[in-house]
Amino acid sequence: MIRLTDSPFEPGGLLSGFCRDRTETGAVATFTGLARAEAGSTAILELEAYPGFTETEIGRIADEARARFSLQDLLIVHRVGKIAPGEAIVFVATAAPHRRAAFEACDYLMDYLKSRAPFWKKEHGPGGARWIEPRDQDHADIARWEASGPAID
Repeated sequence: MIRLTDSPFEPGGLLSGFCRDRTETGAVATFTGLARAEAGSTAILELEAYPGFTETEIGRIADEARARFSLQDLLIVHRVGKIAPGEAIVFVATAAPHRRAAFEACDYLMDYLKSRAPFWKKEHGPGGARWIEPRDQDHADIARWEASGPAID
């Protein structure tokens, strides 16, 4: 399941719901990303997305992750709109028969969300607003997946 929301969410509640009734799952791996204050330079992080298009693109890579890592299930919840420092931006959960697949799929999905998902990010702070682009490290992180299998577009 993929969900974009402009409302704060509770990662613990999402995890509890995701794990419920999993009698054949051996591992669930999760990642929760939080908005940072960047030492006071960011008062608000703002994320924009195109409804429908963004979910479809994330769904495409989610389907690739399901096949590549033999996932039983996954959940991606991503904030849009204005997000305060300390609030959760993204929650990714992956379920698999074994831990390695769950860990790697979660990492794979986060590398895609961080560098290629169709979101537009802007930081607002005392110095004004500025658009954020993926860092060199984000590009390097996703390149390792491309070297080890099908490309993440």
